Amino acid sequence: MRAHLFYHSRGTPHFIFRSLFFPHLFHGVFTTNGGVSKGPWRSLNVSFNVGDGSQNVLENRQRIKEAFGVSRLVSANQVHGNNILFISQQPSSDVEEQGYDAIISAAKGVAFMIQQADCQAVFLYDPVRHAAGIIHAGWRGSVQNIIGDTVRAMKENLGVKPANLYAAVSPSLGPCCAEFINYQKELPQMFKKYRVRENNFDFWSISRDQLVNASVKPEKIDIAGICNLCNPDFYSFRREGITGRFASVIGLY
Repeated sequence: MRAHLFYHSRGTPHFIFRSLFFPHLFHGVFTTNGGVSKGPWRSLNVSFNVGDGSQNVLENRQRIKEAFGVSRLVSANQVHGNNILFISQQPSSDVEEQGYDAIISAAKGVAFMIQQADCQAVFLYDPVRHAAGIIHAGWRGSVQNIIGDTVRAMKENLGVKPANLYAAVSPSLGPCCAEFINYQKELPQMFKKYRVRENNFDFWSISRDQLVNASVKPEKIDIAGICNLCNPDFYSFRREGITGRFASVIGLY
């Protein structure tokens, strides 16, 4: 399913998926625009770990919270692993936990954020249980199948039925630019069928199939189909080296 993305220009601009239009759910993929950072992090960098000033990052994160009218933001210091953070209730202040690459919760009034500069953010929402998840999926996460692990964690911790989930894959490195010259060492043999050129792989299709294998219905999966390396409105580590991180956010009212 190819996404119908809408540009939401009110406040700090961001993209939203038509497939995730639900009452009491908010989400968005933010671009590089609308923040206060300068230099290689210009302008809406949300990462504390790339050399930008912390006050700039705090202001940029504040603008994201204001875009959704919430006062709390939970993020993770992502490590390309498969640990999943379960938030059971709204925290008393903003939180950035160490060593996680996915967040799941049914807590209301909290923005759950993934930071990106080539990797995917995968949105998950169950309108029956009113529960949400968001995943940071780089190639290492794909190899470890963090998507499947997160769906299982939502089932175990939140009572979610995978068939009820809606999923969306954010702008990220597309098959046009996902070159892995060392793929024979880095990627498992099962990924070979996703090779689209000599060294290029279609990780959007890998994520789609991992969602389907986790019992998410194919018709409930949306792929943005936007390569962040090709599009200068998004940060790209491969394109720029020293750069910021853009934000993908989901949350519940």
